[in-house]
Amino acid sequence: MDVESALEIAGQPGNLEPSAVQRLEFRRNFREITKHSAVFFSGTIFTLLAGYFVKIYVARVLGPQRLGLYALGMTVVSFVQLFGLMGLPGTAARYVAVYNRTGNMDGLRALLSRSTTLILCLNAVLGGAMVLSRHWVADHIYHAPELARYMTLFALLMFLGALQVFYSHVIAGFKDIAKRTLITNFIGTPFVLLLTVLLLALGMGLRGYIVAQIVNAIVIVLLLARLTWRLTPTPAHFSLAPLAPLPPEILSFSGATFGMSALDFLVSQADKILLGFYLDARQLGIYVLASTLVAFMPVILQSINEMFAPAIAELHAQAQHEVLGKLFRTLTKWVLGATLPAALVAIVFAPPLMRIFGADFEPGWPVLVIGVLGQIVNCGVGSVGYLLLMSGNQNRLMRIQFISAALSIALSLMLIPLFGMVGAALSAAAINIGSNVWNLVEVNKCLRLSPGKQGYFALLLPTALAVGFLWALRVMTTSLEHQWIAILSGLVLSYAVFGAAAMCVALDADDRIMAHSAWIHMRNGFEKLAVRV
Repeated sequence: MDVESALEIAGQPGNLEPSAVQRLEFRRNFREITKHSAVFFSGTIFTLLAGYFVKIYVARVLGPQRLGLYALGMTVVSFVQLFGLMGLPGTAARYVAVYNRTGNMDGLRALLSRSTTLILCLNAVLGGAMVLSRHWVADHIYHAPELARYMTLFALLMFLGALQVFYSHVIAGFKDIAKRTLITNFIGTPFVLLLTVLLLALGMGLRGYIVAQIVNAIVIVLLLARLTWRLTPTPAHFSLAPLAPLPPEILSFSGATFGMSALDFLVSQADKILLGFYLDARQLGIYVLASTLVAFMPVILQSINEMFAPAIAELHAQAQHEVLGKLFRTLTKWVLGATLPAALVAIVFAPPLMRIFGADFEPGWPVLVIGVLGQIVNCGVGSVGYLLLMSGNQNRLMRIQFISAALSIALSLMLIPLFGMVGAALSAAAINIGSNVWNLVEVNKCLRLSPGKQGYFALLLPTALAVGFLWALRVMTTSLEHQWIAILSGLVLSYAVFGAAAMCVALDADDRIMAHSAWIHMRNGFEKLAVRV
C-alpha cells in the first residue's frame, strides 16, 4: 500500500499514528528515489558497459603513451573550463527551478540569456588562449612537446564541453533528467563509440579519438539546446527585449559554486597534473586507465544522489528528521551492499583486469586496488556531502573541501616523487577516505545522523563469503588463457553469493519491502527506456 492509499483509507494524516505516518513517508520517499534514480542509473550503466569494451580497443590501439597525452590535454580542458563556466551550471540548476516554479519569466529569460552569452564569450576567449599558449604549456609544464599538436582540438572540445555542461544543468533545473539521459547516454554514447572505432580503424590515432569526441559533442550540444528551448516557457525565450538585472543572490550563489568547483578540481585533478609534471605520459596513461575503472565503483551512490539530494532538502525543511535518518541508513546500507561485490572482484582480479587492456597496463593494478578501497569507504558513509549541502550546512562542506584540496596537493607533492603513480593513488585514496569520514563526523554533529553500525555488521558475513569464493576462483583460474572469462564469472559469482547471504542475514522486514519496491520501479524504468530507444 502506498502513502496516498493509506491516507485515503485513514481519512487524514492526523488519523494515523505518528510512527505510521513516518513509516509511510519513508516508503514514499524511498519509492520516489528508486523510481527516478532508475533512469539515471540505467543510462550510466549502459554508458559504462558499452564504453568498457571500446576502451579496451582504444587502450590497445593508442597505448599508454598516447593515452597519457590525452589525459594531459584533458587536465588543461578541465582547468580552463572551470573559468569558462564560473559556477553558472550549478546556479542555473537551482534558479531555473525556482523561477519556473514561481512563474518569474522575466527572471528566467534574463538568467538563461545572460548566462549563455557569458559562457559563449568566455570560452571563445579562453579557447583562443589555449591555442596561443600551446607550446609553452606542452614544453614547460608537462615536458611533452607532442601535446602542442593536439591543443587546438582540445580547445574546441573545451568550448563544446562547457555548453554541454551548462545545458545539462539547465535541463536538470526543469526536472527532466530522463530526456537528458536519453540524449547523453542512449544517443551520445553509441554514436561516439562507433565513431571512435571507425576513426581509429582508419589509422587516425589520438587525433581521431579526439575528433570523435568533438563531433559527438556538437551533436549532443545541439540536441540539448533544442530540448532546453522546448522546455523553456515561451515568455522566457530569447528575444531582443531588455533583460532584467540578475539579483545579488544569483551572483553570490554563482561565486560560491565556482569556489566549490575550483576546490573539487584541485582534489580530483592534482594527482594527474603532478604526475604529468614529474613523470612521463606513459605512466600517466596507465594511471588514468586504472583511475577510470575506479570511477566506476560509486556509480550506484551517484545515481541515488540524483534524487536523494532534493529529498534531503525537503525533509530537512519539514523537520522530518526521523524519516531522513532512516532513509540515510537504509540507502547507505543498500549502496554499500550493491557496490561491494563489484569492488571485491576488482581487488581480487586486479592484475588480469588491467592486463585485458594490454600487457603495458598491468603495472597499474596497485593503483586500481588502492583506489577501489577508497571508494568502498566513499560508498560506506553514503550521501554525507549532500546531507551537509542540502541542509544549509554548506560552509562546513566548503571548509572540508578547502582543507582537502590543500592536503591533496601536499600529499601528491610528497608521495609522487617517491612512489610514482602508486604515490598518486595513495594520495587520492587518503583524501577520499579522510574527507568522507570528516563529512560523516560533521553530519553527526549538526544533524545527529549516522549510517549505524548494525548495517555494517550485517554485511560482514556476505562480504567474507564473497571474498572466499572469489579467492578460490582466482586460484583455480590462474592458468586460464582468457582471463576475462574468470573475471566475468567472478562478477556473477560475487553478486550471487553476496546477495544470497544478504537475503538471509542482512535484510530486515523493511529492507525486504523496499527491495521489492525498488525492483519494480527499476524494472519499469528499464522497460520505459527500452521502448524510447
